Amino acid sequence: MDKTERSQNIVYGRNPVLELLKAGKRTVNKIILARTARGAAIDEIVKLAKSKGIAFYDVPPEKLDKFGENSQGVAAEVSAIEYIELSDLITKAKLQSEKPLLTILDGIEDPHNLGAIIRNCAAFGADGAIIPKWRAAAVNETVAKASAGAIEHIPIARVVNTNQAIDLLKKRGFWVAGAQNGGQNLEKTELHFPLAIIIGSEGFGLRDLTKKNCDFLISIPQKNTISSLNASCASAIILYELSKKRRLTDKDEA
Repeated sequence: MDKTERSQNIVYGRNPVLELLKAGKRTVNKIILARTARGAAIDEIVKLAKSKGIAFYDVPPEKLDKFGENSQGVAAEVSAIEYIELSDLITKAKLQSEKPLLTILDGIEDPHNLGAIIRNCAAFGADGAIIPKWRAAAVNETVAKASAGAIEHIPIARVVNTNQAIDLLKKRGFWVAGAQNGGQNLEKTELHFPLAIIIGSEGFGLRDLTKKNCDFLISIPQKNTISSLNASCASAIILYELSKKRRLTDKDEA
């Protein structure tokens, strides 16, 4: 795999563009504003663009129609996102925390779900995300929009083979847990160690080989198990519970 893989180079929507400018991790070539765009977020975008010396252009609103209503009157032309190498992601995560937390997204095909899960990762303190290169959504404009700018704050590795990635994580000291109905009760499971959580695809959950390679499975306790939660909802609950457990443990150890 090349050192970096590149996604599409337009970010649109007020929050994604604002977070893009705040994070400062990607080169912004220009900002495109609809002449009718107004509001506090637009004012802040213009202010940040000026402070960074980024060119911005006022255009007729119809120029942004190709992005649909989701453009919210603003788009940014940016350098392509850079996926971090998995080995670099692991090193970075271990430097940031004694108990790093990574997420592996096993075949998430809906870009809206991918964006929502990345947003959950940022909200609940995950140190990074891992996505497969094949049969899964890549990070594009739709993902950026659904993440509300979170892709600017979460390092993402893109791997050719998920199970090889799991093997490397284990060699580097991580335990790997798959989210699956029938697994250990999340609320009652101690998870205070370097951990990678696998979230399965929307329609099929974890693939058989991926499940086999997990150290153990965890599940969200539900009163009614007629239908399972979708991937983004499940990830939010799991990541919140892990965040809560780790905060309590840190207090006990202090």
